[in-house]
Amino acid sequence: MTVQNALNSYKQNSVTTASPGELTLMLYNGCLKFLAKAKKAIEEKNFEEKNKNIQKAQAIINELMVTLNMDYEIAKQMYSLYEYMNYRLIQANIKNDIAILDEVSGFVTEFRDTWKQVIQINRQQQYGNNQQL
Repeated sequence: MTVQNALNSYKQNSVTTASPGELTLMLYNGCLKFLAKAKKAIEEKNFEEKNKNIQKAQAIINELMVTLNMDYEIAKQMYSLYEYMNYRLIQANIKNDIAILDEVSGFVTEFRDTWKQVIQINRQQQYGNNQQL
């Protein structure tokens, strides 16, 4: 097995064994990765690469939108923020605007960091409850 095949197997196993919370965290991290690549592509005037990476970031944001449980008010608020981010990415793509990519990256980073804290709190509560049994 080559190193690349092993890496691909590891990535596949990471996704298939991840909890829903961990999958959301992976989506946020992936979005940030594609935004960074898009920013670099704009700096290098590689507009095809910029477009590809912005579209990947938009696909992740769309996935986050469709997974929201709209029975909760917070989900409706998140949906609006995701819509705004998607709109801004369209503008960034049209205008080749790094500042807009930075703005969206800021939102995604905040969401990711908050989500990471939620996962940590849930784990602490879960393990704390198990230790009391």
